[in-house]
Amino acid sequence: MNELQSIIEQAWENRALLQDTKTTDAIRAVIELLDAGKLRVAEPKGDSWQVNEWVKKAVVLYFPIQK
Repeated sequence: MNELQSIIEQAWENRALLQDTKTTDAIRAVIELLDAGKLRVAEPKGDSWQVNEWVKKAVVLYFPIQK
């Protein structure tokens, strides 16, 4: 999971990486994990919710890589 997070964070800072297959594969892997219920954009933590920012970024980055 840390490798996916690293790739997503790098792509967020450098959108040119969206042309790289490794990056698009990582974004799609995050979406698949979300669809499977193995990953969440936000999780309950006590009385509040914690947002997984890198997952949110992956969702946003997913749109420009669609053809």
